Amino acid sequence: MLLSLTLFSLNRKKMNLKSERRGIHVDQSELLCKKGCGYYGNPAWQGFCSKCWREEYHKARQKQIQEDWELAERLQREEEEAYASSQSTQGAQSLTFSKFEEKKTNEKTRKVTTVKKFFTASSRTGAKKAEIQEAKAPSPSINRQASIETDRVSKEFIEFLKTYHKPGQDIYKQCKLFLDTMNHKRDLSIEEQSECAQDFYQNVAEKLQTRWKVPPEKVEKAMDQIEKYIMTRQYKYVFCPETTDDEKKDLAVQKRIRALHWVTPQMLCVPVNEEIPEVSDMVVKAITDIIEMDSKRVPRDKLACITKCSKHIFNAIKITKNEPASADDFLPTLIYIVLKGNPPRLQSNIQYITRFCNPSRLMTGEDGYYFTNLCCAVAFIEKLDAQSLNLSQEDFDRFMTGQTSPKKQESDSFSPDVCLGVKQMYKNLDLLSQLNERQERIVSEAKKLEEDLIDWTDGITKEVQDIVEKYPLDIKPKNQALAAIDSENVENDKLPPPLQPQVYAG
Repeated sequence: MLLSLTLFSLNRKKMNLKSERRGIHVDQSELLCKKGCGYYGNPAWQGFCSKCWREEYHKARQKQIQEDWELAERLQREEEEAYASSQSTQGAQSLTFSKFEEKKTNEKTRKVTTVKKFFTASSRTGAKKAEIQEAKAPSPSINRQASIETDRVSKEFIEFLKTYHKPGQDIYKQCKLFLDTMNHKRDLSIEEQSECAQDFYQNVAEKLQTRWKVPPEKVEKAMDQIEKYIMTRQYKYVFCPETTDDEKKDLAVQKRIRALHWVTPQMLCVPVNEEIPEVSDMVVKAITDIIEMDSKRVPRDKLACITKCSKHIFNAIKITKNEPASADDFLPTLIYIVLKGNPPRLQSNIQYITRFCNPSRLMTGEDGYYFTNLCCAVAFIEKLDAQSLNLSQEDFDRFMTGQTSPKKQESDSFSPDVCLGVKQMYKNLDLLSQLNERQERIVSEAKKLEEDLIDWTDGITKEVQDIVEKYPLDIKPKNQALAAIDSENVENDKLPPPLQPQVYAG
């Protein structure tokens, strides 16, 4: 619904009612895989779930490989024909060969992937990547920190696998083999490396269930530990790699969020009242959690930050409304939290989770639900327009260019005939009323604190008096020091007189 300038002349109450009716609504079916399998979809997978996306990816990849083979065969035939013709006419050799080279170059440029890229690695490309990585190598302190964390995770992983006995040894061998394989596949695209990781997750999970007969709950724990061990070691290679445009997307999203700094909770119909201290604390915790996501190295830990953020949002809505929050309340509030927090490297973190997280965690459960909503929130922010905020296009353009701000706008509850002085007066009265309420609340809490301190002091005093009365203190006089046996203090000596020698007649 686009609001005209006529609607903007109406009072604030009518506009708020219209905003509440419109709001930001995403049907729950839109969060599911568009193929209808029942799992959560993902914008990064074009609306498919992990399973369906891999099926579509395999089909597209096989088709691409077939086209590349056909291209290679056609180029080979043309090269043979060109060589044969060059033997007959030496004068036309250079002309024919140059045309052939130009045509072959154009064909190779037009194609994104070639057979050589699939089956062999270019030494020149590898050398170039090595130079880039060497130029952007992290500092020694960062390397030492990463090494310490890697060693700690490795020890924890080995201790965990000891509880699995024989399957644990096989799991460790499989993980080491996978890491060695990934070290030799650095030249592959990030999508292909992601495909290798997803295949590995699936194969290990199937072996745990079928070959080793591990219970489902232990399988889930094992997969979490496997993901933690592998991705801690692979993080610096696969997070925001230079071969992708993840960093460019991060900067675009950050710039977009900074441009939307003027968006208010009322525009998004966010059912959160930050004037309530408990709600304000929940909002701060939610922002902290979504920002903390970037400091984690394991996809599961990043998902945990998103889940904690989402739960704080639900608590904030529940406290504000005095009733459980709904899905229609959650998404606008999540958008508001993202706008207010502007998390660093948001797109890179989303892409990293999408590519290398255990797929079962994204397809079902609360982690998958919250992550899908975060993807929807980011997509909404990227396409945010005047219609989404119930604004006119003129006001939206002014806000985006910084010509004015909603905070500087005059209240819509007044008639157009009211002068600016009266409007300002009522705004000041409203502000003073709010400050008075806050002051009264502070004074009331201060009095309560004073009463609590007095009661606490009286209680401690009474307890001390009761103890003194129950156990009175009896002060005895100081004992006089006894004289030493060898001393010459005869006056105070209470020892018996010495024995006198006696003479016996005999």
